[in-house]
Formats: sequence, C-alpha cells, structure tokens
Amino acid sequence: MSWSGPGRFRNEAAFAALAGVSPIQASSGKNTRHRLNPHGDRALNRALHHIALTLQRWDPETRQYVAKRISDGKTRREATRCLKRYLARKIYRALETGPHAVPEAA
Repeated sequence: MSWSGPGRFRNEAAFAALAGVSPIQASSGKNTRHRLNPHGDRALNRALHHIALTLQRWDPETRQYVAKRISDGKTRREATRCLKRYLARKIYRALETGPHAVPEAA
C-alpha cells in the first residue's frame, strides 16, 4: 500500500522516492542530466505516468508547462519526468492536508 495516512513520509521527497519519480544523476562527460528513480512502488509510478500522459494530451496548462520545459532545453522525456515530479508534489500535499488529515499535536 502506497499511502497509509498522513505522517507516513517525512517529506515530499520521500513520497517522490516511493513513487519512483525522484531524480537521480545520470550525467556522463559533458552532459548533465537526471533520470527517474527505477525503484519504488511501480503501481503508483504507473498511475502518475498515465496521469501525466493524459494531462499532456488534454490540459492546456500542462501543455504550456511541457512546452516551457522543452523551450528551456529539455527533451520531451525530461519534460515528462519534471511533470511527474510536479504531480507527485501536488498529490503529496493533497494527501497530507486533505479532509482526512489529522492535525498534529502542538
């Protein structure tokens, strides 16, 4: 199970690592680039991948986001990687602060 409740992950980066969308250095020689973490929950990663592809196809804001990343010099694949990380960040925040979230004791 990927999500058992608020507080399972210490931060958004830990959730991204579980989802398999945390960036890993994949640089060689002159090229500086990143790739996605191949580990983690494959079902969650697949869900994020399908969400990313659907948004790229139908959502104008997402199209703009991907176009901006491509104009910044990233490949389409790298832009999709950035989008998946962005989606993981939004999902983490929604799950942590959603209606089911239990307020922490002060």
